[in-house]
Amino acid sequence: QVQLVESGGGLVQAGGSLTLSCAASARTYFMAWFRQAPGKEREFVSSMSYGPQTASYADSVKGRFTIARDIVTNTLSLHMNNLKPEDTAVYYCAARGPGTDFDSWGRGTQVTVSS
Repeated sequence: QVQLVESGGGLVQAGGSLTLSCAASARTYFMAWFRQAPGKEREFVSSMSYGPQTASYADSVKGRFTIARDIVTNTLSLHMNNLKPEDTAVYYCAARGPGTDFDSWGRGTQVTVSS
C-alpha cells in the first residue's frame, strides 16, 4: 500500500472550477478518483494508468473534468470545470497494482458546489 493525501477541495459556485491533487508516497500502477455524496454510494469519477497513460471518465463528468498524472512527483490531479451542484461530494484518491482491487485510499477532500 501507498500513502495518499488529497488536497484542493473547497466551496465554489456552480459553473466554477477547482483542481484536486493527490500526493502518493510511491509510484503506483493505477490511480483513480472516486466521490461519495451524502446518502449515496461511492462512485467512480476518473482514472489513469501508469503506462501508457490512458484516462477514463464517468459519463457524468466527461467533457468537464480532466485527469492528469505526474509520474516524476507521483501526483494525480483532477481539473474540474463547469462544476454543478450534483458534483458536491467527498472526493477520494485511490491506487492499486496491476490486476488487483484498489487497496490504497486517501482520507478525502470535500467539494461543495453552490447553486
